[in-house]
Amino acid sequence: MAKTPHYLRQWRKHKGLTLEQVAERLHTTHATLSRIERGKLPYNQLLLERLAEEYGTEPASLLMRDPASPRWSILDDLTPVERNQTVAFIEAIRKTGTRD
Repeated sequence: MAKTPHYLRQWRKHKGLTLEQVAERLHTTHATLSRIERGKLPYNQLLLERLAEEYGTEPASLLMRDPASPRWSILDDLTPVERNQTVAFIEAIRKTGTRD
């Protein structure tokens, strides 16, 4: 089985959670979750959605974003309303043509 890259373990550790804590919350075993994090078992959409909710992010972020990257951490600290305002602000800047 080809290993699909993801950041599941990094997100769990970034949130300061153990395998046991997350497994208990998701009603699975820490062994199963460990195998998924190591790429030994495949993940599915439902698991990604449940993990994303647990970690306070979007499912796609679990696959594409290293949570330790300083480039993203500021967005993670915003409330949903603040995040939407920030995106609207950035879109307004892009529309003005003021970028290089």
